[in-house]
Amino acid sequence: MVTKKILLKEEDIPKQWYNLAVDLPSPPKPPLGPDGNPVSPDMLAPVFPMNLIEQEVSQERWIDIPEEVIEILYRWRPSPLRRATYLEEYLKTPARIYYKDESVSPPGSHKPNTSVAQAWYNKQFGIERLTTETGAGQWGSALAFACKLIGLECKVYMVRISFEQKPYRKTMMKVWGADCISSPSSETKAGRDILAKMPDTSGSLGIAISEAIEAAVTDETGKTRYSLGSVLNHVLLHQTIIGLEAKKQLESINEQTPDIVIGCAGGGSNFAGLAFPFVYDKINGAEIEIIPTEPEACPTLTRAPYAYDHGDTARMTPLLPMYSLGHTFVPPPIHAGGLRYHGMAPLVSQGVTEGLLNPRSFHQLKCYESAVLWAHTEGAITAPETSHAVACVIDEAKKAKEEGKEKVILFNYSGHGLLDLSGYQSYFADELSDYSLPDEELEKYQEALKDFPKPE
Repeated sequence: MVTKKILLKEEDIPKQWYNLAVDLPSPPKPPLGPDGNPVSPDMLAPVFPMNLIEQEVSQERWIDIPEEVIEILYRWRPSPLRRATYLEEYLKTPARIYYKDESVSPPGSHKPNTSVAQAWYNKQFGIERLTTETGAGQWGSALAFACKLIGLECKVYMVRISFEQKPYRKTMMKVWGADCISSPSSETKAGRDILAKMPDTSGSLGIAISEAIEAAVTDETGKTRYSLGSVLNHVLLHQTIIGLEAKKQLESINEQTPDIVIGCAGGGSNFAGLAFPFVYDKINGAEIEIIPTEPEACPTLTRAPYAYDHGDTARMTPLLPMYSLGHTFVPPPIHAGGLRYHGMAPLVSQGVTEGLLNPRSFHQLKCYESAVLWAHTEGAITAPETSHAVACVIDEAKKAKEEGKEKVILFNYSGHGLLDLSGYQSYFADELSDYSLPDEELEKYQEALKDFPKPE
């Protein structure tokens, strides 16, 4: 009998996070201030607590996970590693398909791996309130969950289109005590400025980030900080518990190192969480193809330039070295709201520039088709974001069949889609269409980057 669930004991949970920044072939490029000079840690202090800033710039390969954080993670970690035998049988592929099931967390995704850590570090630093943005609502739900457990107030600016499409995510946040409002809003100058120019905008993560940062830095009490669910080094660091667990689980069944590692990528957190421990293996000689997947409608890694750009629309963040569609980019209202960010994590971006990662983009109809096949075989209803990884897995499993090779495919099942059924409803009603970002649109948004420094 084939083992379908590979479980770790609680005592086997990783006790340290892995920092890829130490092992990349070339040192990561620094974030820059408005003057073009590197940002110093103290310049980030109004936005983040110093204990997280220290992680952001750390040159330590391994960083200890606090026992109090592990105690909370025990609620759902270690998460199962599952084998997709029913999909394998349907596709008649010789590939062995494994997936890390991050949908088992209380909010239903990988996001609490960092929300719990960030809330804990903020609490230790004396912070009382956190602000954040959210696209599809997975991050907002996760931070609301973490803040309630740890004892912080939480305010979430949710991208307007997702605020309208995903009402039950708002309810989740309210259950955990958070205040969720539609972005752009009239509560911040950044929001009011956008509404004056584009009153009917569907919103963007860049706009919501601007609002959340403004709300944090303008709090006169000094007890509010901003929390980000992806992109930054310390966020990706916290997520590496996924890949570290996966390594232990594969070793426990004497399975070989994966031939292919796959994860969907919007800002980069769930992809990095699974992939970075395997990127370390690739740097040290392992033959692994590592694939971040993204929407064709928001092709950050596959069509955007590698440039310095702001992480938000109002240009409140430092300039980050990343693949970017441009901080003014307003994406089409596709249902994979968590993959509609204009930029990509600097560490993921550098991994692409150095040839360690091979990104691919997918149309949303193919992704929904793949998600339905997944539901018909494996049974679970996947998040629209995760369906981009599933689509790639199916392609690779079919390729293995054509080649007659017994490949091992590992991917991150980053979240369930039980609160995203409106997208499935639209798919079955033939109300969705594919969309490729036109070249002229891409060029228009790139205008915002023309005066910024270029990564060397």
